[in-house]
Amino acid sequence: MSKSLFTLAEATDMSGGFTDFFATIGMTGSGLVTKGIPAVIAVVALLMLLKLPNDPKGALRKGSMALGTLFVALVLALYGSTLFATVGV
Repeated sequence: MSKSLFTLAEATDMSGGFTDFFATIGMTGSGLVTKGIPAVIAVVALLMLLKLPNDPKGALRKGSMALGTLFVALVLALYGSTLFATVGV
């Protein structure tokens, strides 16, 4: 078999499982908690905002709940590393 002139992908040892995978994308377990969870919560909150009902009372209730969820995602994104610093791994 001839050797290629260009290397398209470098071989990476993934025998360590998730630890090796997250190391290749530059994210640790704590980074996953402090950045991944707020991102998922923000997407859920945006979907909640897009699916508001037509009646004004229900829209106000569900819209305020979606904005509260966005606020929680923002707080977790900004201060998640501090909040989760007390959790031992």
